[in-house]
Amino acid sequence: MEKNSRRDFIRKSVLTGVGLIAVPTIYKRSLYGRGLANELIRFAQIGCGREGTEDYVSTMKHTDLCRLVAVCDLDSKRRDIAKNTIEEFYKSKGETNVEVKTYHDFHELIARPDIDAVIVSVPDHQHALVAVQAVLAGKDVYVQKPLTYAIAEAKALRTAVHAKNRILQTGSQQRSEKPWETFRIASEAVRNGRIGKVKSVKIGIGIDRIKGKKPDPEQVPANLDFDRWLGPVAKQPYMEARVHPQNSISGRPGWITTEDFGLGMITNWGAHHIDIMHWALGQELGGPVTIDSKAEFMQNDVWTVHTKYHVEMMYPGDIQVILDDTYTNGCLFEGSEGTVFCARGAARVTASDPEMLTSGKGPLWASDPKILMPRVGPEGKVWMPSPDHYRNWLESIKSRKEPIAPVDQSARSLEACAAAWISMKLGRKLTWDAKKEKFVKDKDADAMMYRKAQDPQYDLAAIMKKAGLKF
Repeated sequence: MEKNSRRDFIRKSVLTGVGLIAVPTIYKRSLYGRGLANELIRFAQIGCGREGTEDYVSTMKHTDLCRLVAVCDLDSKRRDIAKNTIEEFYKSKGETNVEVKTYHDFHELIARPDIDAVIVSVPDHQHALVAVQAVLAGKDVYVQKPLTYAIAEAKALRTAVHAKNRILQTGSQQRSEKPWETFRIASEAVRNGRIGKVKSVKIGIGIDRIKGKKPDPEQVPANLDFDRWLGPVAKQPYMEARVHPQNSISGRPGWITTEDFGLGMITNWGAHHIDIMHWALGQELGGPVTIDSKAEFMQNDVWTVHTKYHVEMMYPGDIQVILDDTYTNGCLFEGSEGTVFCARGAARVTASDPEMLTSGKGPLWASDPKILMPRVGPEGKVWMPSPDHYRNWLESIKSRKEPIAPVDQSARSLEACAAAWISMKLGRKLTWDAKKEKFVKDKDADAMMYRKAQDPQYDLAAIMKKAGLKF
């Protein structure tokens, strides 16, 4: 994993059709709605880019639990690649007459009663729109991190999940995955008091940089429905450099560094590490008390996210949490009786992701090795085993039990990250009420918790209202 990232493996699998492990499964599905205890979960992929490819390839290999039956993407090139990859996968297991249905409009896909679950891997600005409507259609959902673009969207998605009694797993894979068990070990040590009273947490999440010279507007490719891709965002010229590459599904797409579509590193990588920090501090359903952020932003109308940043948050118990672009990528917990650090390792997830330096000590270390040693007998908090994030989701669908990264906890991680971004934009200290999930006596900050859609058909508030749910 250090030398060959997970996504390298996925990319090679897509290109060669080999390297995937599965067992042929012959199945006959009973009437829809009779439960999934003894049936395969029929799922579909919505969004077939870099993240989406990793998601469906990593999920469909669990042939004892699921069957991938459909894909949807607004770029027909990516849609066709996904269709061919999936069909070749099942054919390589000895099947014939395999057909994966393709969709341009996800509404048509989620209207199918024989599809039980969907994976949502679209750009951040449409996470909530797609996931909420899938949930309202009765689907269980896996949605990439960050859970949503804005705070109010996370609350809406959580409301829909509970109203429809659906299973939702967030792509916070640092809670699972064998190569990244550094986070589980470190967070258990902190949560169970092995470093004494936690005084501070220092988090590094990397930094975004401008991607070369400013591109000019271009003709929209015939294979891309750019208007729908924009969705709730204001109409604007197409530029390949800030959407996604037309000749590849790998590498970080340009939309990640454009605030219309994502908020930058504070949610992109912040969602990962803030989530682990919450785990360690017992704040899975909590949040900061105050947020004080300073940041520099890209000064053009193409790439617009923050670059350098310094965020200070105070959490209950007088715990100071600091995020700074100069810190090592990872989480450093400092307590009255010791220190623990955890990270993914020195390898980058992709070549364009931030370097994950570990100060020469490795991705997991403590001031005293005994802090990281397994304890004998019961301890206050031990995380559920989850060596595979996608399988955990599938097993949760079967059991109807909460997955390892459920919507309630993911919503809180997004709230902390987005609150830090709001503080960056306003340039001042904010006070947050975690119980009410709103800012304290600050109308300007509260107004930034939701972004009204420019086109009414993408209005999440209207969608929720039509479903009879408060938003």
